[in-house]
Amino acid sequence: MMRQTLVEELRKRGIHDDRVLEAMVAIPRDKFLDPTFVLRAYEDSALPIGEGQTISQPYTVAYQTQTLRLQPGEKVLEIGTGSGYQTAILAKMGMRIFTIERHVELLEAARKRLEALGFHKVISRAGDGSRGWPEFAPFDAIVVTAGAPDVPESLTKQLSPNGGRMVIPIGSQQKQTMYLIERNGEKLSAKELADFAFVPLIGKEGWS
Repeated sequence: MMRQTLVEELRKRGIHDDRVLEAMVAIPRDKFLDPTFVLRAYEDSALPIGEGQTISQPYTVAYQTQTLRLQPGEKVLEIGTGSGYQTAILAKMGMRIFTIERHVELLEAARKRLEALGFHKVISRAGDGSRGWPEFAPFDAIVVTAGAPDVPESLTKQLSPNGGRMVIPIGSQQKQTMYLIERNGEKLSAKELADFAFVPLIGKEGWS
C-alpha cells in the first residue's frame, strides 16, 4: 500500500507521533489532487493545485502537525486551506478545525472533498488568513501553511494564553525557517526549527 510505504519513509525522517502517522495512512491524499497528479499522490513532494498554490509535501504536513503536540478536541485554526489535505489530517486526529483560504475556488473544492470524506464539522471561510479569525479565538493551536515575512500580531493575540502553540514559516518569499511560537499569559516564546519552502502568505499582515 503506497500510503503505508510513505508513512514508513516519514517515520525514518523523524516523524514519531503515531497519531499523525495513523491519520496519514487513513486519509487518501490522491483525493485532494487534480487527476493529472494522482499517480504522484504518495511521493513526498509538493504538487500544484491551481491558483499558483500547492499541496504541501507529506513530510511538511506531518512535521507541522507533530510540532503542535495536539490533543483530541483542541481548537485549531488553519491558515491556508489549500486542497484541504492538512485539514483532513487534523480532523481525523479529532481536532475542532477552523480554516481560512483566500482563493474561493480552492476553498469550495476543499469543502466538497472534506464533505465527501465525512468531515462535516470543519468550519471554513474565504478571507485574509494573516488576520486570523478573532470571532472564534482563542485557539489552542494555529498552523500557518504559507510563508510569512514576520509573525502576524493578530495571530499571536488569538492564541490561547494557556499554552497556545503556533507553527509558522518565516522568511523570504522563496525560503523560510519554521518557528514554534508558544503563548503563556502575555508571554510569547519562539523556537527556531528547520528550513522549508512555502508559497507566500498574502494578506494585510503577510506579503502584499
